[in-house]
Amino acid sequence: MRKFIKGNEAVAVGAVYAGCEAYFGYPITPASDIAHAVAEYFPQLGREHLQAECETGAINMIFGAASAGKLTMTASSGPGISLMQEGLSYLAGAQLPAVIVNVQRVGPGLGNIGPEQGDYNQAVRGGGHGNYHSIVLAPASVQEMCDLTIKAFEMAFKYRNPAIVLADAVLGQMMEFLQLPEKESVRPETTSWAVQGDAATRANLVSSIYLDNELQERHNWMLQEKYASMQSDALSESYLIDDAEIVLTGYGTSSRVARSAMDALRSQGVRAGLFRPQTLFPFPAQALNEASKAGKMLVVELSNGQYRDDVLLHLDREIRCDVDLVNRMGGNMMKVEDVVIRALKMLEAKP
Repeated sequence: MRKFIKGNEAVAVGAVYAGCEAYFGYPITPASDIAHAVAEYFPQLGREHLQAECETGAINMIFGAASAGKLTMTASSGPGISLMQEGLSYLAGAQLPAVIVNVQRVGPGLGNIGPEQGDYNQAVRGGGHGNYHSIVLAPASVQEMCDLTIKAFEMAFKYRNPAIVLADAVLGQMMEFLQLPEKESVRPETTSWAVQGDAATRANLVSSIYLDNELQERHNWMLQEKYASMQSDALSESYLIDDAEIVLTGYGTSSRVARSAMDALRSQGVRAGLFRPQTLFPFPAQALNEASKAGKMLVVELSNGQYRDDVLLHLDREIRCDVDLVNRMGGNMMKVEDVVIRALKMLEAKP
């Protein structure tokens, strides 16, 4: 069955099929449609929807529900996600699964409600305190707004870790056909770690504090090993990279612009390819390095080069690859022709 809907509504559909039991959030443009859709769907299914007094309240409600083993989520945009950073750190430290959707808008500060990807470092690096990471998934279509929300719940419970769906204002507000999932996900096991006030979970403890330095360090090393193990779940897509002389790369909305630019370049006889990460943490470094063998890579993004910096970080130093950037900020979208022109200039330039 197909449905023609907004990306934000597709997130709510994904949450339903993932088995999400509770949503706590506070409305903010351009993410408010998620809360609106959840408020419509969840009561009909006997699930909880609560508008919190603020984003800080919402993330702490998430912490409480997650501690009890509930499948829970929230959604917001830049300023609201900033208010949730301490709660995200607590979730990671206590090893609690939860899904947080960020429909990015322009920053810093209040910025405006246009599309941007300036929250990349906040999501991927862990914007709160401490040595932690969130799982970060990057949809690029209405279909993936649904599918990667489901995947976010799956990974959050597999690793007992917060998972962020990093979208943007274009993806949230655009409309496309969504192919509905065939069935609801199987509910994950939670009694081995959750605190539910019954005999089965009486011995469990939810905490992120160890007053003994050695115990806290041991806990932190355990978390780092867990983050490293996530690499096996890194996701990406590559197009026409086998014969490429230049590879375009971007995530989310930017990857759609890059794909159109790739097609335009191919129509001009230029062997262009595309690399698109679907997880930003764990970063698909192996797939990136396969794509980088083209020797030239053009990064397309709606920020000041935050994703470009990660591309450079994960490139194998033994692979010779020139990297350039084409970007816009402030709510402005780059044009396909801007990407094409920059790619042609890269090909003309000497290494």
